[in-house]
Amino acid sequence: MADVKRKRVLSGIQPTHDSFHLGNYLGALKQWVALQESHDAFYCVVDLHALTVGPDPVELRRRTLASAAQLIAIGIDPTKSTLFIQSHVPAHNQLAWIMECLTGFGEAGRMTQFKDKSAKSGADRTVVGLFTYPILQAADILLYQADQVPVGEDQRQHIELTRDLGQRFNSKYGQTFTIPEGYILKSGAKINDLQDPTSKMSKSSASQSGVIELMDAPEVNLKKIKSAMTDTGREVIFDEKNKAGISNLLTIYTAITGLTVDAAQNDFDGKGYGDFKSAVAEVVVDFLTPIRSKAQELLQDPAHLTAILQEGAAKANAVASVTLAETYEALGLIPRA
Repeated sequence: MADVKRKRVLSGIQPTHDSFHLGNYLGALKQWVALQESHDAFYCVVDLHALTVGPDPVELRRRTLASAAQLIAIGIDPTKSTLFIQSHVPAHNQLAWIMECLTGFGEAGRMTQFKDKSAKSGADRTVVGLFTYPILQAADILLYQADQVPVGEDQRQHIELTRDLGQRFNSKYGQTFTIPEGYILKSGAKINDLQDPTSKMSKSSASQSGVIELMDAPEVNLKKIKSAMTDTGREVIFDEKNKAGISNLLTIYTAITGLTVDAAQNDFDGKGYGDFKSAVAEVVVDFLTPIRSKAQELLQDPAHLTAILQEGAAKANAVASVTLAETYEALGLIPRA
């Protein structure tokens, strides 16, 4: 009996910070690790997308390597997945231009993230790259003939644009692209800010005191969790409306330990918030310490880490170059060789 061909997934993450945070991991990256066991997984550090915020070159290099190191440290296996840096595959830019020539101006302008960000900064300070960002993202996906794209609900609109552009090209020039489906990450734990437990944990928060970073020293995260905002009660129960802080800590605790909320509540029945926070801090620190150590080990040998990423780029280029050649052929562009 022939092996069933595994579906291909493609996803990327921006290197805009020195560390991923716990919300990134429990909300999405944990599922990236799981998907590589059942899918043909392509994961990239999307450094070209990061250019829309005008990063410092030294910071961008450091953060790109740090992002790759953390992905490997959390369990992305370069022997199972194709792990690479976006800018190492020139076809991303080349296909993006073709997709830009298929995208209506109004269509691009309706993208929610562009509207939100440009409204905050003003038209004169909004770069064109932010406007065309979703089109490059569409090229990222279509380039690898991805069947599915693991994304959060907030990215659904971008997946729809990708599908529209792929179908538009296929209808006009012949079957060329696989039309991907959004693999919406519904089961990932939603982790909120420790100091503002009604808001999503985010690196863009005004204060980082509520953000648990994978690369922070254990004592830093220990202090953050023990200082987490709660309420005036004592009961450790899940009640997002009246006990947002405790509910958020319960979500973190159960996501890491694998316990159900009911089981966790029973474990802390009759105990106070101090005992509960200490327990949450302990499981978080125990969980993150080996991840941090592995990432630091990789970063101490940048030549080895770069070699891993170059090998991934070679695998990615092998797929991307075929798609680009087929796209050029369909468009009537003369082959270079």
